[in-house]
Amino acid sequence: MNQYDLNLILNPSLSAEQMQTEKEYIETAVKNAGAEIAKLDDVGNRRLAYAVSKEREGYYLMYTIKAAGNPETAIAASLRLRDNVRRVLVVRDRPEWKTKKA
Repeated sequence: MNQYDLNLILNPSLSAEQMQTEKEYIETAVKNAGAEIAKLDDVGNRRLAYAVSKEREGYYLMYTIKAAGNPETAIAASLRLRDNVRRVLVVRDRPEWKTKKA
């Protein structure tokens, strides 16, 4: 199984119920693509480097998922259709990125 990083920026003005609904939708989209969620980092509201949809802040969610095959396009395509999702990035995690150079 390959490990992937799924990074999302959501609308920062969502209520707690709306945020829970978005998280549940993300989980089902990942499971429908044949992957499983290993870890979730809920970073919260952060200032963006540039305006996205005329907003200077975004709510960050960073998932670590495990999947066989290539689920990037299936996951990203289904999540980009959501109104509250501002940005989606799916990147394959490679072990050589985590090694420290001497």
